[in-house]
Amino acid sequence: MSGTWAPDLKRWGKPHYLAIAEALAEDIRTGRLTVGTRLPTQRALAEVLDLNFTTVSRGYLEAHKRGLIEGRVGQGTFVIDPVRPGRATPSKDGPRVGPVDFTMNLPPEPDAPALQARMQASFAELSGDLSNLLRYQGFGGTDEDKEAALRWLKGRGIVTPQERLLICPGAHSALFSVLGQIARPGDTICAERITYPGIRSLAAHRGLRLVDLPMDRHGVDPDGFAAICTKVAPKAVYLNPLLQNPTTTTLSRTRREAIIAVARRYAVTIIEDDAYARICPAPPPSFAELAPEITYYVAGLSKCLGAGLRLAFLVAPSARSALPLASALRAATVMASPISATLATRWILDGTADAIVQFVREESAARQRIATALLPAGTYTADPHGFHVWITLPEGWTRSSFASQGRSAGLGVVASDPFCVAGTPPEAVRLCLGGPSTRQQITQGLEVLAHALEGSPALASSYI
Repeated sequence: MSGTWAPDLKRWGKPHYLAIAEALAEDIRTGRLTVGTRLPTQRALAEVLDLNFTTVSRGYLEAHKRGLIEGRVGQGTFVIDPVRPGRATPSKDGPRVGPVDFTMNLPPEPDAPALQARMQASFAELSGDLSNLLRYQGFGGTDEDKEAALRWLKGRGIVTPQERLLICPGAHSALFSVLGQIARPGDTICAERITYPGIRSLAAHRGLRLVDLPMDRHGVDPDGFAAICTKVAPKAVYLNPLLQNPTTTTLSRTRREAIIAVARRYAVTIIEDDAYARICPAPPPSFAELAPEITYYVAGLSKCLGAGLRLAFLVAPSARSALPLASALRAATVMASPISATLATRWILDGTADAIVQFVREESAARQRIATALLPAGTYTADPHGFHVWITLPEGWTRSSFASQGRSAGLGVVASDPFCVAGTPPEAVRLCLGGPSTRQQITQGLEVLAHALEGSPALASSYI
């Protein structure tokens, strides 16, 4: 029966996707399908049953949730022993394919056994000094923490005296403190028209007016930035210039230098959120390297090493400007977690951090190749080194209908609304290819979304 299964769905009197799961369960129970049977591909079954691809995908997903089937990397979908209530049945042939969350922008999680063992050994070593790590420590980290931070920054081309460096409990706390130092409630700051949602929230909490900057396919338009400066006299400009979240754009050196010229002309401070600094193997020079005297530079570790490692390195334009920042951070956060700081320091100094970054680079590149092979050309932008994709929806799709279609198939995507500073949000969505999902899960999820992009929204909505 391998590959030829074609159930009669009418007898179930349920939506087609549920009928597929019910039919699988019934055929397994009665022995018509035996453990190890390879099922038809989703596309093949859709053709046989004259159904929409998404309907069949949703049916297989429902069957997977019930513990009836599993996807095996490079092999297909197979019948397995039904899962008894409260107990999962482990797979002997690789990870199962299940729901995929494309919403959270996380780096791929290391799964290489040697690297995992190395990371776990670092955690074990911390227990030897646990009492000390659970005490209050001086703000800004130990001398060893600062040495590690300076080494990390040097890998990005930033050489700075220690007096300008602050170790913060995450990029958000760093950005929040910087905004509080350079602007007052009612002041204006600029950001990309499509930008990281966090800056919108932080500006709102500070009572700041956020003005959008026009963008082209190369990023922020310097002439548009200059025009805004003549109208509103902004205190600062926030930029996420490398693998920008969400559009994936990287500002070229030429574009960066043009923006710096405008910022200097109008006395505008630059806030550089270099979240993906170490992911690109050969990035353009940072704003902090090109214009250190007007740039607050923030390098969080979440996008490079892991979202749970809440630590960021903040470089101020001068030692003098670092002093009030340190005071504000100390008042708001007391200190960065000594456990996080010590772990990051160990990883940076012993090379584990570089090994994690190399894994993230290689795995991200592999997942981007999957996206390139599956997503229709011209519907998306991406960077081969990044782990997110920006999809511009074809005519007929709206961002809400596409997100809803994804949810119906167990796939989470983020519509453009939270990224838009002003005006009507574009009909676009962001996908994250990282996190705990496997390549097989990424592939299956992208197949579903690619099929939707190639078809009509009206057809896609007919799965019930």
